[in-house]
Amino acid sequence: MTSRPAAGGGRWVSVGPERLGRWIDGFAQRHGPIEVTAADEVVRIEGGDGAVAEMLVPFPPLTPEGGGPLARLTTHARRERRIGVLLVRLGGHAAGIFQGETLLSSKVGSRQVHGRSAAGGWSQQRFARRREKQVGQAHEAAAEVALRILGPHVAELEAVILGGDRRAVDALRADRRLAPVFALEAEPFLTVPDPRLTVLTGTPAQFRAVRIKVVDPG
Repeated sequence: MTSRPAAGGGRWVSVGPERLGRWIDGFAQRHGPIEVTAADEVVRIEGGDGAVAEMLVPFPPLTPEGGGPLARLTTHARRERRIGVLLVRLGGHAAGIFQGETLLSSKVGSRQVHGRSAAGGWSQQRFARRREKQVGQAHEAAAEVALRILGPHVAELEAVILGGDRRAVDALRADRRLAPVFALEAEPFLTVPDPRLTVLTGTPAQFRAVRIKVVDPG
């Protein structure tokens, strides 16, 4: 479980689907009898002492059947989905398809991109032109990997999770070949380091987790 401050007060916690039921039980024990309200994208619980937890439904809408809202949420969160992942940072990229937590196929690559400051006695303009070319080649390489790994399987995917650097990802949106991939975009956006295979294989712990905004009483 991870935790970070939430804008406007409270905190965000991320809870793995297998631990969600225990987390809800613990909330009820700490904060008294709970009241539950549910919508397609969020399940809200309020404790007797005024504490509130808003649980964002992963890959909404919430499953419509299977008991009360909390039972439906835990079942919904635990379901194994076929998810595409595309991670892009300047000079590095990774794409993969997961079934639940299992990586079925993937491709990871990198392209050298120099920093923004000129070095080695080059003129600033010459350096900038070379860097611009390197950036374009890096984006093209990332697009080709996305097309190779995700493109043929978009009809099988429930969603595509994006991550890395937002500017690098956004640079690929202009490639019309990737429109079917971006059409499946789902939250959360994953802020990750250089997209290596170990980083890619660890992404299910982030995109399968239930994100919860907790506001303590008072």
